[in-house]
Amino acid sequence: MAEVVAGGQHPEWLFWVGSAGAFDDRYKKVTREFVKILSFLKVNYAVLGTEESDSGDLARRAGNEMLFQMQALTNIQLLDMYQVKKIVTCCPHDYNTLKNEYPDLGGQYEVWHHTQFLNQFLGSIEKFIKNNPFSNQTIVFHDPCYLGRANKEYDAPREVLAAIPSKKVEMKRNRSYGLCCGAGGGQMFKEAEKGNKEVFIERTEEAIETGADIIATACPFCMVMMTDGIKYKHREDSMKNYDVAEIVSMALNL
Repeated sequence: MAEVVAGGQHPEWLFWVGSAGAFDDRYKKVTREFVKILSFLKVNYAVLGTEESDSGDLARRAGNEMLFQMQALTNIQLLDMYQVKKIVTCCPHDYNTLKNEYPDLGGQYEVWHHTQFLNQFLGSIEKFIKNNPFSNQTIVFHDPCYLGRANKEYDAPREVLAAIPSKKVEMKRNRSYGLCCGAGGGQMFKEAEKGNKEVFIERTEEAIETGADIIATACPFCMVMMTDGIKYKHREDSMKNYDVAEIVSMALNL
């Protein structure tokens, strides 16, 4: 179980769980697996627990700037009170907001996405892989927009996956040319415009074309959309969607 900062902890890292990681039933599984990895790697970390609030990302994307600033300033006050310096999060949306937008309001932190964080421990990950369940599997990685195009991070997730013995393939549109899952900017919470093929279906079709057994994602929004796409295409029996952290955890048999 993760220690809570309010318990007097002054950890090297704060694990920012995020709203999806705390409340979405599917992504809570990712949170648990990432916590297992942090413990396995003996990382000095803690969480905010019930004091953690939403980063405000969605409020800003939806145009409610006042709500965003209220959320951000409250969070900054809390983070500074606990003398937080380094933050790791599984959500690219929170990663982008904490890293690039909080500084404008006085929140200066070193912020890492969990794939960047895991990439620093590749030696430990490769060394302890046993009975790898992915050795006969083909994995394709879907680039999250807020990790890739917004922050130019394409290598870290791929390098982490490369440490897991398996076949890797790429969709025809990948890296800076990757197609959005269709959920960013608040789109996940509204209906698609009539007359257009929904983006998540088109992206899932691109993944299916690769012949992959697994779509690897690294974002709670992408996980929702890709999982829905797999169901829409009736591929639940032949294709799975796992977060990179889940793949690492399973490879390590945690």
